[in-house]
Amino acid sequence: QVQLVESGGGLVQPGGSLTLSCAASGSIVTIYDMGWYRQAPGKQRELVAVITRSGRTNYADSVKGRFTISRDNAKNTVFLPMNSLKPEDTAVYYCNVQTTIRAYWGQGTQVTVSS
Repeated sequence: QVQLVESGGGLVQPGGSLTLSCAASGSIVTIYDMGWYRQAPGKQRELVAVITRSGRTNYADSVKGRFTISRDNAKNTVFLPMNSLKPEDTAVYYCNVQTTIRAYWGQGTQVTVSS
């Protein structure tokens, strides 16, 4: 079993920055892709950014140039610095990791962008 602990959410003004972190622990064999998804009220969960074990990244068009995903394989941790935040970035952000067995989800962390 794998546990994911997310941190870094909160309230920020438009144009501000936040950094999300997600640390995986437990019975980890190998973690492949690590990523962040988000779900706004009344909307479906959507991919924000994903990073492979080798460091290849993919972003939603809406966050390109503002968010940068990275990971520390030794610590099984993924980071998401978010800059130039907009009100439309408001959502619950979920960490997702793919292991050799299955995918795991974090509990979610709220990001609210508002003046």
